[in-house]
Order: sequence, then structure tokens, then C-alpha cells
Amino acid sequence: MAHSEGGAWLDDEAGRLVRPYTVSNGRTQPSAHFDLLTLVMATGVRPQTYLGPDYDQVLALCDAPVSVAEVAAHLRLPAVITKVLLSDLVTHQALALRSPRPVEAASPTDRNLLEAVLHGLRKRL
Repeated sequence: MAHSEGGAWLDDEAGRLVRPYTVSNGRTQPSAHFDLLTLVMATGVRPQTYLGPDYDQVLALCDAPVSVAEVAAHLRLPAVITKVLLSDLVTHQALALRSPRPVEAASPTDRNLLEAVLHGLRKRL
């Protein structure tokens, strides 16, 4: 059994010994809306109460802007549990979030787009 630098106990064969639903106290609905591409960053404000080692690990990961997907990958937690942890930190004003900008979508019937896709497919075949 190994103790990682982030504080999560891991067993080489079994994985994380604390189950994900335990980390979020059984909650699966975040209080803030997060996309997997939403960027989060620590504000420098520390929560008034100690939330737990997983929250400390999240704050350490968020020194620079990082996506929700990256945080989940580093924590080795499902995205929904990671979103619950992040939303708790947003509620405590310890994290700021920025949603990804919507991309100007081309029309699905745009001839130039369709020709570019066709050209790309022909190159791969």
C-alpha cells in the first residue's frame, strides 16, 4: 500500500481505498454548473472550516487555471464527484470558475466544411 503525495490512500491492486461517494458525503449533484472544459483556479481565499484532505488536494492543483477534467484525472475520481468538490470550494469562494467560450459553429450543411471533412477522410483512407 502506498501513500501518495496528495493524501489519498492507494492500494497498488485495488486502487483508491476511500470510495468516491464517501469523498462527497454521498452527494452526486454539484451546486454549481461545470462543464468538463470549465477552467477553475484558486482565489487565495481559504475556507473558514476544514473540509478535508481531498479539498486541500484540489486547491493545490488549482494554483493555475486547470480544467475540471484534469482535476478529476489527477484526483482519480469520477467527474461528477470532482464537480461536487469543486462546487463546495466555489461556495466557500476558494475557487473561481470560467466556462469555456462557445465556439461559433458552422452550419452542418456548409459546403466548405463538408468538403474539408471529405478531403480529410480521403487522406486517411
